[in-house]
Amino acid sequence: MNWKNSYDYWMNSEALDKELKEELLNITDEDELSDRFYRELEFGTAGLRGVIGAGSNRMNIHTVDRATRGFAEHLLTKSASPACAIGYDSRIKSDVFAKVAAAALAAKGVKVWLYQELIPTPMLSFAVRYLHCDGGIVITASHNPAKYNGYKAYGSDGCQLDIEESENVMHLIEKEEMIAAELPSFDKLLAEGKICYIGTDLTDAYYDMVASLSLCPPQVETKVVYSPLNGTGNKPVRTMLQRIGNINVTVVPEQELPDGNFPTCPYPNPEIEAAMRLAAQLAKEVGADFCRATDPDCDRVGAGVVTDDGVRLISGNEMGVMLFDYVCRMRTQNGTMPKNPTAIKTVVTTGMTARVAEKYGVELCDLLTGFKFIGGKIGEWEAEGEENRFIFGFEESYGYLSGTAVRDKDAVNASMLICEMAAYYKSQGKNLLQALESLYEEYGYYRSELVNMAFEGASGMEKMTAIMNGIRENTPTEFAGIAVEKFIDYKFDETGLPVSNMLRFLLADKSEIVVRPSGTEPKLKLYVTASAETEDECRKTAAKLAESCKKLTEI
Repeated sequence: MNWKNSYDYWMNSEALDKELKEELLNITDEDELSDRFYRELEFGTAGLRGVIGAGSNRMNIHTVDRATRGFAEHLLTKSASPACAIGYDSRIKSDVFAKVAAAALAAKGVKVWLYQELIPTPMLSFAVRYLHCDGGIVITASHNPAKYNGYKAYGSDGCQLDIEESENVMHLIEKEEMIAAELPSFDKLLAEGKICYIGTDLTDAYYDMVASLSLCPPQVETKVVYSPLNGTGNKPVRTMLQRIGNINVTVVPEQELPDGNFPTCPYPNPEIEAAMRLAAQLAKEVGADFCRATDPDCDRVGAGVVTDDGVRLISGNEMGVMLFDYVCRMRTQNGTMPKNPTAIKTVVTTGMTARVAEKYGVELCDLLTGFKFIGGKIGEWEAEGEENRFIFGFEESYGYLSGTAVRDKDAVNASMLICEMAAYYKSQGKNLLQALESLYEEYGYYRSELVNMAFEGASGMEKMTAIMNGIRENTPTEFAGIAVEKFIDYKFDETGLPVSNMLRFLLADKSEIVVRPSGTEPKLKLYVTASAETEDECRKTAAKLAESCKKLTEI
């Protein structure tokens, strides 16, 4: 079906939502219409994600309803009477899409547990396990700009669906009519008890679980500026910091309350400086020890420290290493290090982690990018009765986890640990940057660079495919004059990991380059990691490699 046929189908459907039809009638640009209808919004390993609006390639009540009907059929293969938990964030239409999904599930015979207010993504993962559900859904587009929304799907283990399950759901969705003759009534299904609201007891249980992961309650008052970036973190993060005590929190007022338009932060991602700007300014004004921000669905957290030159942001890799060392240090001191302790990182995460693991006698697992793989590994240990061996997991994109009750990255958990860690080092006369420098002096210098190449629309997808194929056909033998010692193609390599469209280059100087298309955005991601004896040498090597690897996209 070409885009015009798809467009005609939508416009001729008597069940098409009136507002969406009006939106389409006001579009005269063929390129715009083509982008809305050239494909159906694809259900992948990260669920759905797309621009909000009318069309088969957009997030709207019809695409959400159809995807949920397919997901419901998947859940019905798992149980004769399945249950599903649903949460949502502060994005535009998140509450609307959550109700559409709840009604679609309930109409298919799936018991629905729905949060009554917006919540962080990790709380949804927790709810799935706490309520013994067969699946879960959270309506969010994570850290994408305001025009996006999305839909993450979870299995009974509290993890996002794996590759095989995602493909199964995709096939089931394809069997469903794009626009249903009639959307089921949320209010009617709620009144019939087929949809139930989640009570405060579950929220309290989540807070108790996070509190149990505390390692060293702050002994000195530590001042932090916090921004929820107009998302879901405000209430849960502040609740946990109040519970551990001695954390003086100042919230960025412009970014405190939920607002899916993200008026002061067009790209609400704590990885980038623009998102941290207001928090950094306020930290300087009030003399805070550091500043911190969580993304809209509160599964990622970033931090920075005010310096004489401004604010130095701590990268995801750096914070991951700091937290890993802190967890190991505290567990060793507290006598709570488990037998056969294990930590998990992703392939694209800094090699500095291995040095920390070696010091503390911790086994380190390397997995594919995506926290579902980390959660899945915990599940494997759980099946063997050894889930307690897990002490920490993280990925370079600001995601961290130190417990097993949640099977996704958890910025509420991480925010608590970061504040504890800052207080611990403050009691020793160090700020977070000075603590990081001490780790570099001990383990050696590592620096990571992430090069994002955007490719929008149908032509963009074709371009990314062509680039990946081109690299496979003409594999580089060096980068910036540094020889490639080993090339790994995870689409074909027998590493024991799931098949993945990812390429990895191990260089002669122990540096690494990884190339992969993003699973959630129209981007090609190039990860560069450099290692050297000095900070200056490390920075220069990373910059040279980042510039060199850009040539991979020149086809």
